[in-house]
Amino acid sequence: MKPLEDILVIDLSQFLSGPSASLRLADLGARVIKVERPATGDICRHLYVSDCEIDGESTIFHAINRNKEGYVADLKDAGDLAKVRQLIAKADVVLHNFRPGVIDRLGLDYASVKAINPGIVYGEISGYGKEGPWKSKPGQDLLAQSLSGMTWLSGNADDGPVPVGVAIADIWAGALLVTGVLACLVRRSIRGEGGLVEVNMLEAMLDYQFEPLTVHLQDGSQPERTATNNAHALLGAPYGVYQTADGYLALAMASIVQLGELLDCQELTRYTDPKSWYDQRDEIKQILVDRLVTRPTADWLAILEPADIWCAEVLNWDRLMHSEGFQVLDMTQQVTRGNGTGYQTTCCPIRIDGQRLKASRGSCDLGEHNEAIDREFAIAGG
Repeated sequence: MKPLEDILVIDLSQFLSGPSASLRLADLGARVIKVERPATGDICRHLYVSDCEIDGESTIFHAINRNKEGYVADLKDAGDLAKVRQLIAKADVVLHNFRPGVIDRLGLDYASVKAINPGIVYGEISGYGKEGPWKSKPGQDLLAQSLSGMTWLSGNADDGPVPVGVAIADIWAGALLVTGVLACLVRRSIRGEGGLVEVNMLEAMLDYQFEPLTVHLQDGSQPERTATNNAHALLGAPYGVYQTADGYLALAMASIVQLGELLDCQELTRYTDPKSWYDQRDEIKQILVDRLVTRPTADWLAILEPADIWCAEVLNWDRLMHSEGFQVLDMTQQVTRGNGTGYQTTCCPIRIDGQRLKASRGSCDLGEHNEAIDREFAIAGG
């Protein structure tokens, strides 16, 4: 039995941040009913980021909305809104990621929902909070990354701002929402109290930067990226990714003197003061650049790994997925949609009692479960 079985989640959210939270709750055993608008549904269904589709819809939608039931309702229609309120009355958790003010106009704000269901755990994600000049900005990943200062941590010194290449603001905000929801579910089990959980994407990005921001709050400095091979603006040499004769090698923290000995590079052995590994990291990294490109990655790994130097080959997805290290993790699964279409996707990275959490249900069609849900919950007008 999964930990959240018998927990009912009504998910009013769309795109990535909210649906990523409900996906994790579903992985942990919760029953998630995804409520979508008629005709178009979640905008993520048609937000194509590649030429790869599943049943004519975006692969992103299918990746992030597996293991959920589909329910169509027009929240601006009084009859449909009344149905959703009946579902909420029987739910444990309600989630949404509307812009501030929208949910209030629909009459599904926390106070209104709590009046229907006093023990509800109510989770909401916004872009930038409910107050201030940015509250109405679109809660979009690249915008949140850009406003947060995070884009100045990746890339090299002369690159300008470099965003992270995945929707990190959406996904981390969703993870934080799950944390708060689970905390309130625990409190409810102990004291009978539900609660309101609020997360915004900008604060999620600030939380992700707690290391460099703590430094900045002490001395006002902006971390300086190295001229080449930057991987962490706060860390000294050798931290970075280096080209070899046939690929790339990642080097984490290590003694520069020891590296010089192992790599047969006497220039590096002169840097005996650990402070120089930061203060002179640009010149040290350039020496590493010139040395590491002379031999294949496997040769360097054969030298460095037995000496307990923290290093790794840099893999692409194809090579990763053909590696034994990946295959033993069992991190993918085959799921099947209600219409019989099957597809492969990732699975939950959490194990409970030694068991991988998998579920074979794929993503839902728009309104796929309306009739069954209306019957089950005796929804008036269903």
